[in-house]
Amino acid sequence: MGLPPVWVRRLVIAPAVVLLAVTLLTTLPIWLILALAVSPLVPGRLRVPRLVFLVIVYLVWDAVALVSLGLLWIVSGFGLWIRGSWFQRAHYVVTGRFLSVLFWFARWSLHLEIDVVGTDPDTAQPGRPEIVVSRHAGPGDSFTLIHALVNWFAREPRIVLKAALQWDPAVDVLLNRLPNRFISPGRTRTATLEDQIGDLATGLDDNDAFVIFPEGGNFTPRRKISAIARLRARGLHDMAVRAENLRNLLPPKPGGLLAAIDAAPDAGVIFVAHTGLDRMVSVADVWRELPMDKRLVMRFWSVPPEEVPTGEQERTEWLYDWWARIDAWIDENRPAPRPLWTARAR
Repeated sequence: MGLPPVWVRRLVIAPAVVLLAVTLLTTLPIWLILALAVSPLVPGRLRVPRLVFLVIVYLVWDAVALVSLGLLWIVSGFGLWIRGSWFQRAHYVVTGRFLSVLFWFARWSLHLEIDVVGTDPDTAQPGRPEIVVSRHAGPGDSFTLIHALVNWFAREPRIVLKAALQWDPAVDVLLNRLPNRFISPGRTRTATLEDQIGDLATGLDDNDAFVIFPEGGNFTPRRKISAIARLRARGLHDMAVRAENLRNLLPPKPGGLLAAIDAAPDAGVIFVAHTGLDRMVSVADVWRELPMDKRLVMRFWSVPPEEVPTGEQERTEWLYDWWARIDAWIDENRPAPRPLWTARAR
């Protein structure tokens, strides 16, 4: 399904979300009582109340974010100065505050723990821009990565992300006001996409982090088979063989990363692996996983700019080497589900 035009998203979807959030918030006791009444009929400990609570929290979070963004738009002279440096910084601060709130609720309601290991964007080289290269494993992991960059490492991320995320009105408004690029996989010519990525990565300053997901989508066996078939059709048989050995990742598409490196040659490269929320892609996945009690583990590896290969072929092989390393790390560090009594005992 195609994305609605901007005026529909701003004048119809966004107000509808605010109205729905107000309605659900004012009738919250009714919904929780109904959820508790249905809960004994559904397997799992308080699965229905948890899901109802999460949905209402997210809608209210989205609505409050939209109201805050609306106030910023008014204060900026009804959008006249919205692209100015002060208001850009204000939007990053808003991003950090709202992500902190969202993750507080996630920790409290889902017993979610986040552990970070390895070199982070602060200790790698303070004051150096970074290109952050991450696996794609659903919105939960993506939100966590941006939360880490903004709130833990004081970075201002520039993100290449799917156009479909603009269905969320708060994400739509906020990220379109900041230097990001929404892309439609399969609908954007490769040359045009690489040009856009190069433009976005140009002019990174000392606290910027350019974020890219080279897989282009979440891992599924069908997508992996299709990606390998495309590599073979292009005559890239060695890359196809290497892609077949990946157990948890899709083969990376190097064009965007190579364009970013060319546009920001002074930036370091940070590879990010994470596991724990791999299966949390849709509402149905959330339902299946509840009660969650998850531990998300993130691993950072930092590569200084002088260690990044220079040739296109060398960089492509280098990226595939890192993808094999990340794939092996995921196999070794996938957290086992913890029993509920363990979470309650803490």
